[in-house]
Amino acid sequence: MTRRTWRIAAAAAVGVTALALALPQAAMAGGAGSGHGGAGQCALARSTVTATAHVDAGLTERFARYGDTGGGWTGGDSTFSLPLSGGRLGWFFSDTFLGKVNPDGSRPADAPFVNNSIVVQDAHGLRTVAGDGSGAPAGVVPPEADGRWYWVGDPASGPRGTVQLPLLQFEKTGTGSFDFRWTANRLAILDGKSLALRTIVDLPSATGINWGSWTLQQGATTYIYGVTDVDGVRSAYVARTQGRDGLTGHWTFWNGARWSASEADAVPITPNVANEFSVAPFKDGYLLVTQDTSELFSTRIVVKVGCSPTGPFTEAAELYRTPETGAQGSYANANVFTYNAHEHPELRRGNRILVTYNVNSFDNVGDVYDDVTIYRPRFVDVDLTVRR
Repeated sequence: MTRRTWRIAAAAAVGVTALALALPQAAMAGGAGSGHGGAGQCALARSTVTATAHVDAGLTERFARYGDTGGGWTGGDSTFSLPLSGGRLGWFFSDTFLGKVNPDGSRPADAPFVNNSIVVQDAHGLRTVAGDGSGAPAGVVPPEADGRWYWVGDPASGPRGTVQLPLLQFEKTGTGSFDFRWTANRLAILDGKSLALRTIVDLPSATGINWGSWTLQQGATTYIYGVTDVDGVRSAYVARTQGRDGLTGHWTFWNGARWSASEADAVPITPNVANEFSVAPFKDGYLLVTQDTSELFSTRIVVKVGCSPTGPFTEAAELYRTPETGAQGSYANANVFTYNAHEHPELRRGNRILVTYNVNSFDNVGDVYDDVTIYRPRFVDVDLTVRR
């Protein structure tokens, strides 16, 4: 939304894609083995991956119907997900519109807007979690008294049934739409049942790496991925904790060879990622799904593969090209762009993965109000074929 377009400047630039690149036969793996490929080579990295994609009509229609008629969430971005207690699924959003949608498909000029929200999916449908208990519009994690606000990262299951939600904190630096800056990484602890905010704690923030782009929990190890720009190239980093405390545990940082106690030792594990991406086990290796940021406002969603959570990751296939972007896109609008694609591993079905991405417009006082469909996530099923 208005203040989130910074996340797209290097992250965003139709139809079914079936394009693959053969990977190097001697792809090297990182030294952080965890049972899928380990510190050596894996078959996935020596394979050819092809992808065929199509819109997930079920989820697309479900969120469109709910957003148009539910009276709660009408659009948002980030679009992370996490299984919750009781068979529920939580969808976690950053900047979010709430309220009603006009009969002509536009948003009212006074539509409530908050910096984060959750939509809970269960057997009964979808339900919005937002507000401060008074009935006034508010995020699950409200702004600070001094005006600093929070966008969310990828949530994780915490100890004692809690939800751990990474946060990026920002503050205004002027009166313009883009006059703001990142100030800290923090972590919200939510009640696992009600999803109410319990507390906020600090996370490592000394180097400018924005942690929380993705979290990967494997056994007692939690990997936390982050991003920052290196010589103008948006690059991924990884930290980890070990034990039952999850993100509140002791952080160490991958320095290219081993885990270090110093955040300053963290090194990039792969370039050209978006601010939000995903890393998940697949076959005997790992899939990293991201919007390509090697080109400005790219429509390309790609998958990289590696043998370890620390990489290295090599581009394996183009998964999809987003049809909405730019004057030649489906909106015929040069201001529209797409960004921050990633997978939802808990919704994977065999070799079929679910990928979401976000749609927005640089005309954030016009387009996103005139057409409610612009500021909503897209859901894409991707069938992967792996051949040696």
